[in-house]
Amino acid sequence: MIKIAVVDDERYIREDIKNRIELTGSGAVVDGFLSGEAFLHAGKQYDIVFLDIQLGGMDGIDIARELRQKSENVILIFVTGTKEHVFQAFDVAAFHYLLKPIEPEKFEEVLTRAVEEIKKRKKDETGLLLIRTRNRTFPIPKNGILYVESRGKKAEIHTVRETVTMYASLSSLQAELGEGFYRSHRGYLLNMAYVSEYYHDSILLTSGETVYLAKEKYQEFVKEYMRYLKGGGIIHG
Repeated sequence: MIKIAVVDDERYIREDIKNRIELTGSGAVVDGFLSGEAFLHAGKQYDIVFLDIQLGGMDGIDIARELRQKSENVILIFVTGTKEHVFQAFDVAAFHYLLKPIEPEKFEEVLTRAVEEIKKRKKDETGLLLIRTRNRTFPIPKNGILYVESRGKKAEIHTVRETVTMYASLSSLQAELGEGFYRSHRGYLLNMAYVSEYYHDSILLTSGETVYLAKEKYQEFVKEYMRYLKGGGIIHG
């Protein structure tokens, strides 16, 4: 079941968005909050958050930054009456930016895309990579993989819990792991969900580890990473 929060200090806007969601037949559970503080204090996890930027107290951008620290999975959709904060919205990896008054067709389009993305993520979360070593065979969650490093004929798979080694090429693992993983260097394959910062020759992960980025791949990586973020692709939480 998909859980949606609507954070707006205007009651009629909260009710309008809730009604629009119900009309789409998505079957989502919707909670409304009149302030960002009330939303954060509730401590609940949501798949999608419709967030007004101009709120009393903490504004929507500050709420989004705090929310990102707790949950990188959530899809953020800003709803506001002004375009002036659009670039700040990208800083917190917003999925979309809707202007008031909300156009019905645009709202339905954005919500449909967001719901489809959530369903895809939930499906991907069940995805497992089968690890085969000399002594054992076992599955690990794909979304728990930080990066993979080539070690000759072997691949060293670094996860959030452990590091395991198996006979495999990075090319074969890249094909198996699929979208969301990027070959940053001939010796590295990384999960873009864990990117913290990037430079012209390296990428810092949220784990504190650094992987190489081939200088000739810098522009390509930036393009792919921006596309990944704009698609709401952050998957771990």
